[in-house]
Amino acid sequence: MSATVASLVSYGSDSDSENESNLNTDVEKVDLADPDTMAHLKPLKSVPTMSVAVLNSAPEVAVKEAVETGTHLDPSLKEVTYNPTFETMFAPEFGPINPFKSQQMAAPRNMLSGYAEPAHLNDFMFEQQRRTFSTYGYALDPSVDTHQVSCSSYIGAVDEAEKNKGLTVFESGQKKSEKRKKIKGGEAGEIDNFLGPWAKYIDEKDGAKPSEEEQKELDEIIAKRQKKGKNEEDAPAEEKTILHVKDMYDYQGRSYLHVPQDVGINLRSADAPDKCYLPKKQIHVWSGHTKGVSAIRLFPSSGHLLLSSSMDCKIKLWEVYGERRCIRTFIGHSKAVRDICFNNTGTQFLSAAYDRYLKLWDTETGQCISRFTNRKVPYCVKFNPDEDKQSLFVAGMSDKKIVQWDIRTGEVVQEYDRHLGAVNTITFVDENRRFVSTSDDKSLRVWEWDIPVDFKYIAEPSMHSMPAVTLSPNGKWLACQSMDNQILIFGAQNRFRLNKKKVFKGHMVAGYACQVDFSPDMSYVVSGDADGKLNIWDWKTTKLYHRIKAHDKVCISALWHPHETSKVITCGWDGQIKLWD
Repeated sequence: MSATVASLVSYGSDSDSENESNLNTDVEKVDLADPDTMAHLKPLKSVPTMSVAVLNSAPEVAVKEAVETGTHLDPSLKEVTYNPTFETMFAPEFGPINPFKSQQMAAPRNMLSGYAEPAHLNDFMFEQQRRTFSTYGYALDPSVDTHQVSCSSYIGAVDEAEKNKGLTVFESGQKKSEKRKKIKGGEAGEIDNFLGPWAKYIDEKDGAKPSEEEQKELDEIIAKRQKKGKNEEDAPAEEKTILHVKDMYDYQGRSYLHVPQDVGINLRSADAPDKCYLPKKQIHVWSGHTKGVSAIRLFPSSGHLLLSSSMDCKIKLWEVYGERRCIRTFIGHSKAVRDICFNNTGTQFLSAAYDRYLKLWDTETGQCISRFTNRKVPYCVKFNPDEDKQSLFVAGMSDKKIVQWDIRTGEVVQEYDRHLGAVNTITFVDENRRFVSTSDDKSLRVWEWDIPVDFKYIAEPSMHSMPAVTLSPNGKWLACQSMDNQILIFGAQNRFRLNKKKVFKGHMVAGYACQVDFSPDMSYVVSGDADGKLNIWDWKTTKLYHRIKAHDKVCISALWHPHETSKVITCGWDGQIKLWD
């Protein structure tokens, strides 16, 4: 017991030698038999103990026996807690072996078609041999040294390889061209001796040859064809005219150009009707064109005559009043006539056709006065409406230009070359000081007369091509037939702004240049459409008021008579011109 006490005291003491000696003396003085002295050394009363769970941080390791016996390894495991043997890793999964698994399926592969071993081969050499094999059926054996090439070095059609001496497609190209050259007749100098591919089948004795008369006919036909081929583009078609009425002049010596005064209205008056009404029924049909009618124009100011151009290459003049006869036919274009235009007095008119010619005609006599061409197709033609400029006209061409001619000299005096597509329409505005043109480039340009730079260019991403434009009777608005099945209204004074409140919809015209027109009192807007219908809108409300089935094919133009309250003239691709009232 004394040893225990001594050890406890020494544990709590310092290592200093003096303290040790003092403690020793103190311990010697303690009475070990005294119970009070030893009370703190007695064990305490029993205290309830808590059990603590044992945590083992070491991973589970399979015993040696499990590893050696090849315990099955689950293939779905993501983690292995021991080092399995090779046999364990590659042991088959539990279950029956696939009886349908062939040797090819079991073989390893690194691509879809099998196992490809890396090979050091030039890309060009590989492509050369592949093409040779696909063309001739043979190729070099890749396992054979290329420096020791023999007959056994080829795979595939070995006989073909011997025949071609192992040439590839790239090396045998020259011979192929020589063979082709030989088949075609040889050198250029021998072309006269080439009798054609059937020459070897024809016996010279029994060969069919034309008789002398037949030979002469053939020579004439060939000569005509050659002459026609040379001159067809250069020479214009021959002009002629046909008068369909018995007498060209009446008893007073007046021609049909004279304005009639016995039709119930004053055609000489410049005043428009006070109130216009919707046309209801068809009252007349002018038929005479054998193909579709492309344009119609009323005689200036009076409107007592109607001029029509057609795809049958002819232009016809009709009476609007009286018997409504066909008065004269003008023949002089070799292809379809695209546009026509009267001068201010109506004594002359211009025609533009797909034969690339613009022709000036005398309305009364039917004579062709002059011809104009710049070897391009004219799409539209307009006289300058000014009285002092009646000798000048402009034409929108297929080569994106607007060309200005002088009919006195027959020469081009100005070119307006700013459009990016074929020019479709030309419309004079602002007291004829300016003109507006539209084009296939989906833009609208405004030009000063005789200045070849446009001072106004209107083009929006949402705009479509506008192949038909009409000026309103009061000269304030331009009605443009847009290819998105709408009629757009632009201001014709100063700023040429689009009037967004005036949009006329409800008809189908996409792809067709259907001409628009206004009623003389500005109450209605009329237009044909692709279905052959005549559509009439109210100008103020833009509502579609009336729709009439006018033609069997496209109704390409509609004109409201300037002196009549409800007379509308339509023409269509069915070759007919109709009058509605």
